[in-house]
Amino acid sequence: MSLRIDKRATDFREIDSFDGSFGWIAHPEEGMQRASHALAIDSDVWVFDPVDADGLDEALAELGTVTGVVVMLDRHKRDAAEIATRHDVPVYMPKWFDGVSEEIDAPVVRFTDSLADTGLEAHVMKDGRSWQEVALYEPDRRILLVPESVGTASYFRAGGEPLGVHPMRRIAPPRAQLGGFDPEHILVGHGPGVHDDASAALETALDTARRRLPRAYAGAFWGMLPF
Repeated sequence: MSLRIDKRATDFREIDSFDGSFGWIAHPEEGMQRASHALAIDSDVWVFDPVDADGLDEALAELGTVTGVVVMLDRHKRDAAEIATRHDVPVYMPKWFDGVSEEIDAPVVRFTDSLADTGLEAHVMKDGRSWQEVALYEPDRRILLVPESVGTASYFRAGGEPLGVHPMRRIAPPRAQLGGFDPEHILVGHGPGVHDDASAALETALDTARRRLPRAYAGAFWGMLPF
């Protein structure tokens, strides 16, 4: 299984389809399981941490008109600039992200407590020199997007966990950041999302994080990769 595939995907596997949204994994065979998402809010489509693929624009058009592309983790620049340029929209990122916009070859718009007029609340997950991450939450549909601190790829999960805390965060699980949510849907940056008992899955992940490590965990190496 490939760790990461950098060539453009000729197809993609669709995931997380529900209520005006869908996700995709552009390279299903890669180990990182990089997941991307699109949410329709009214007639606007917002794209999150995207990895590009043939046929993606047509899939997005079925939801509506792309209004913005969002980078939620400093390492998740991925193909945000290319997709934003094709749709003639800006790339959005938190105001407090440092050193990220300089690597985006597209207009950049910053946000603070909420993403434009989407109703998506912005919550700081981690703000450090080597890890800057924001989570977004839509209260009406109870959709929680977390790009890195939790995931469902094999190297995130220990035992029978449906959702796991990132190995580098297990010693100090992000309960202060995530413990107050009651999501119906959890969309993650690595692997398919969680849509059954999502709130319970999140609680379990936070509770068990310090007692377990995923078998696939490869030490601090994972924390240094450009996911």
